[in-house]
Amino acid sequence: MAHNNRKPNMLPYTLKDFQKQFPDDATCLEWLRNRLYPEGIYCNACEAVTKHHRVVSRPSYSCDHCGHHVHPTAGTIFHKSPTPLTTWFYAIYLMAQTRCGISAKQIQRETGVTYKTAWRMFKQIRSMLEETPVTPLGGRGKGVEVDETYFGGRGGKPGRSVATKTPIIGMAERKGNVRAFVAQDTKIETIYPLIREHVMPRNVVFTDEYNVYNGLGVRGYHHHRVRHTERVYVAGDAHTNTLEGFWSLIKRGIGGVYHNVGRHYLQSYLNEYSFRYNRRFDTQPMFLSFIQRIEKRDAVVRRDVPMLEPF
Repeated sequence: MAHNNRKPNMLPYTLKDFQKQFPDDATCLEWLRNRLYPEGIYCNACEAVTKHHRVVSRPSYSCDHCGHHVHPTAGTIFHKSPTPLTTWFYAIYLMAQTRCGISAKQIQRETGVTYKTAWRMFKQIRSMLEETPVTPLGGRGKGVEVDETYFGGRGGKPGRSVATKTPIIGMAERKGNVRAFVAQDTKIETIYPLIREHVMPRNVVFTDEYNVYNGLGVRGYHHHRVRHTERVYVAGDAHTNTLEGFWSLIKRGIGGVYHNVGRHYLQSYLNEYSFRYNRRFDTQPMFLSFIQRIEKRDAVVRRDVPMLEPF
């Protein structure tokens, strides 16, 4: 995804816009149908793309030729959920509207569902935001910052095994995207495979003075480091301020909104924060970026449809 250095100029998408675009379950279902079947619904019985009409008594469409039913919600985050689609869409809207996240408790209060339902929706929506990297970070003139941090617990120093803390490894392309991963530790055996996978060979890499990074040069990277222990945070173009800012955003958000996140769920939270951060220069409203992540999880290939036009 290409970015420039201008400030974001995101188009507004208000609650009034949301309510106008998705006033009822039928409208949500029709949008879902158009999203998942942009070229028409393929009828397995007829073995062809055929015309389908909406079945009034259930959230499905019936083939005009043979009567075979297709359920657009099948295989999506809405699968077998008794919660109305309007509530699901509104929960997505609420999550997308916040910069630092929203708690399941707040979704419960806003939507009127039980806390158990709100938590399930919360988890399912966040599961859409994981992105599979297509290309490594970096390239001509694009330096990449690499840094590690710890989440949760107390105490601990880099390089040591800290039972009460969860290590996180991050990489950030200057004026570009970030990637963050929950790790077992911050040892060479853990960090270098991640760098090799996610940073282009022979790229400029910026780190702090943590000794694990000493071998970057012999591995073909152009290594520049800044010595934080000497209270030096910027040396020319050498700094890790991009990642430091990202870590601060995550810790303020999780600490202030969620208070505590278990290691098992932490990666999904990192995915959410990365998803938002990587779209900070987009003009499209964040809600539309969220909702366009809806897809059938058992699909091998899904054709994208044009972006929704905001009001």
